[in-house]
Amino acid sequence: MSGATGESGPIPRFSVVAALQQAAVVWCLALGVGLAAWGWTSDTVSAAWGLLPLGTVAAVVWVQFVLAYAVNAVQGVAAWSTGGLLRAIAGEFRSATAVFAWRQPWAWRHQPPLAMANEPPRGVLLVHGYLCNRGLWQHWHQVLAQRGHPVEAVNLEPVWGSIDDYVPTLEAAVARLTAQTGQPPLVVAHSMGGLAVRAWLRSGAGNGERVAHVFTIGTPHQGTWLARWGLGTNVHQMRLASPWLCELAAAEPPQRARLFTCWHSGGDNIVFPLGTAVLPGSAARELPHVGHVALVDDPRVLADVLRWLDSHVPV
Repeated sequence: MSGATGESGPIPRFSVVAALQQAAVVWCLALGVGLAAWGWTSDTVSAAWGLLPLGTVAAVVWVQFVLAYAVNAVQGVAAWSTGGLLRAIAGEFRSATAVFAWRQPWAWRHQPPLAMANEPPRGVLLVHGYLCNRGLWQHWHQVLAQRGHPVEAVNLEPVWGSIDDYVPTLEAAVARLTAQTGQPPLVVAHSMGGLAVRAWLRSGAGNGERVAHVFTIGTPHQGTWLARWGLGTNVHQMRLASPWLCELAAAEPPQRARLFTCWHSGGDNIVFPLGTAVLPGSAARELPHVGHVALVDDPRVLADVLRWLDSHVPV
């Protein structure tokens, strides 16, 4: 291949989320080792107490899933499935461990080399969700860079601020990708990131023409039942039918939803009940029994985005 396409976007200097999750990982490891050592030398305490931190995390995830499946069943939007519940928990535990114990705390600054291409491919903007950072997208970034797509994987901060606070970050990223490729970028957003994209679209009259398409993954477009217990202004904004969500929807032109493809799942343990992750009027894609973080790692979602990129080659 010949002809340079430039480089992927700039790496932020610092991530509050990375620092917090580094501290959490170190604390959990230290506590686990300490409890195991105590149990190993004690005649009355088992070394199995070293698994307490891991067990606590597993219990929290279990409660989230039971709530999600129960709420879906009570509201009649999805039937209870014990097998599906167990599959979703296993997949989510695997993905969440990789994301929160490695990608986001330690590997978030990873920047894969951008392949060279004969034609300038379309840029891609990757937008994470609540309590996450750009490390969430490590695999996506690698695949897209290998295909020559310039990538902006942003960090959304302040972590507990208003979703509207993220508009300048997205504006700068869209502007850089457009200047680099001469084409409107594709946007892929997970969870709260999809609401940040909608807030950015609302912030400028012509912003709807400045992006080619928006894929959202588990985004609480209509809010989520679980947000009643979260911390931060942004979490309050993600409550079911919150004033902020109602104002956002009222400000959007009727045709805006056609810009979106929304991936969602009845197994989402964070955004539920089923259907709240779909923007009315958008193209909806449903996966059964896939957890919230695991949706990002599901190969079917990435394959759909790659098919879109292949069928919408810039001219």
